[in-house]
Amino acid sequence: MKKHHSSVVQRQRDGRRRSQRLVRRVLPFVASLFLATPLAGPLLKSVAHTSLATGHKAAAPLTPLARFDATLRETYDRLGAAQQGLRYEVFTKAMTGYLNLRETGHLAADQQHLTVVDFDLPSTEKRLWVLDLANDKIVFHTLVAHGHNSGENGASQFSNVSESNMSSLGFYVTGQEYEGKHGHSLRLQGLDEGFNTNAFARSIVMHGADYVSEDFIKQNGRLGRSLGCPALPLDQYAQIIDAVQGGSCLFLSKSNAGYSSKYLNQDIALAAISPKPTTHS
Repeated sequence: MKKHHSSVVQRQRDGRRRSQRLVRRVLPFVASLFLATPLAGPLLKSVAHTSLATGHKAAAPLTPLARFDATLRETYDRLGAAQQGLRYEVFTKAMTGYLNLRETGHLAADQQHLTVVDFDLPSTEKRLWVLDLANDKIVFHTLVAHGHNSGENGASQFSNVSESNMSSLGFYVTGQEYEGKHGHSLRLQGLDEGFNTNAFARSIVMHGADYVSEDFIKQNGRLGRSLGCPALPLDQYAQIIDAVQGGSCLFLSKSNAGYSSKYLNQDIALAAISPKPTTHS
């Protein structure tokens, strides 16, 4: 009986030894498999999920129209135009026409001033802006008169007809300075057929007038009115004329007045701001 018990104990000891030897042999192999398991897959999936959840996606390319609007918006912001009361919709039209005229060779190469008049505003408000697009500055923001028959405080009627004594909407190119019946003045060439092309014949010019002032507004509740000219304050007109003469763009705007223009072509304006292909000799 004792001999049988001893053999059983011996077999149990031998089994434990074999098990221990097996564990010692297998453990390094199992450890190597564990250490070699790739952890990058789950980590990348987690990062990808986080990126999608936080909206980090590749930006879709802008359409030409969206790129054009983004470019104008950046220019508008750099100018600080909103802070000086120039509405974006008026600025967009003015810039579209300016770029059309530049692309088609109507403007002087060294003239990067754009003058904007917003006749949606009454004469008692400053509704003329001169933009220096080369330096991203608004260099003048002032009062401007409209034509006698265009309205009282607000301008609502417009004409291209001689002796109408009304203002004419649209795009103009500035000419040269001269001395006339209003003193120092600036000739204007209207470019919009049916809207302002008779400006030169009508002697529609930029000049100074004593009825364009804050004092006149206080006494009369509005500015005085011209025979159709965009008349300016006497303390600023000479500086404005000197800045914009010689081939710059002037735009007179009024919404819902039936105005249209071939110079509001966005495709041409977009071409003007797109990089030009380089030519190789």
